[in-house]
Amino acid sequence: MGMAAVLSRAACFIGIIILGYGLRRIGFFKEEDFHVLSKIVLKITLPAAIVFSFADKEINPSMLIISLLGLSGGLVYIAAGFLMNVRASRERKAFEILNMSGYNIGNFTLPFVQSFLGPSGVVVTSLFDTGNAVVCLGGAYSAASMVKGESKGVPVVQIVKTLAKSVPFDTYLIMTILCLLGIRLPAQAVSFAGIIADGNAFMAMLMIGVGFKLSGDRSQTGTIIRILAVRYGIAAVLSAVFYFLLPMPLEYRQTLAILVFAPIASAAPAFTADLKGDIGLSSAVNSISILISICCIVGVVGVIL
Repeated sequence: MGMAAVLSRAACFIGIIILGYGLRRIGFFKEEDFHVLSKIVLKITLPAAIVFSFADKEINPSMLIISLLGLSGGLVYIAAGFLMNVRASRERKAFEILNMSGYNIGNFTLPFVQSFLGPSGVVVTSLFDTGNAVVCLGGAYSAASMVKGESKGVPVVQIVKTLAKSVPFDTYLIMTILCLLGIRLPAQAVSFAGIIADGNAFMAMLMIGVGFKLSGDRSQTGTIIRILAVRYGIAAVLSAVFYFLLPMPLEYRQTLAILVFAPIASAAPAFTADLKGDIGLSSAVNSISILISICCIVGVVGVIL
């Protein structure tokens, strides 16, 4: 894929995000509509995209290492958030652990991979996100809660319950097991999922636009810069390691090199609210990470494809 095609496709995604943001600004969408769009993406179009992408794919058990890479990436950020705040207050340490960890794969990065790398890339992305989900859907929150002193241990049962309620995670898990066992879904079911999956990229980008907001205090600019600088500095290192050093097929390494530049997990602001943290700062970090990720992913795609 030439650079012109990459930029053209990325411009379309950015245009849909701007459309969603603009429609919210003029009152076509209300702020609470974000939650409706989020449910459509997380419980309908994203699972359909996963089902369609896994159809007729064979997964070697050795590929499960990709899930461990997704888990490990999240743990690296949790460790970084802790180490860079060793002497800071418990509140700040908990905030940065939570708002530096996890990848926004399903809502953001998967549509890019789906467009640029096709079904094989989506399978790798899904395996990676299965491991990532453990961090962004409970692991990072548990670590932040312990650091802040509101939890005395890792609530494993609660993490498992949270994951079990996640439709994308359940879909990842079921489709991975079916592929490992060599079980194929009926052609009619795959065709039905494919029709819905075609709308995933549009719905995901529209949802991001509707939910986009910058509400952080300008006096907190230094905190935002520090968190994002560490986040994307680590991402650059991981991207290079995955692409140049992993003994995997090229399309797998290309996908992983893109995935590590995914924005911060979209659940971070909600978990920040649960810990009574600074929601405005969390939303600002999360939204700015989306802008940075768009630039990084487009740049990486242009280089490796």
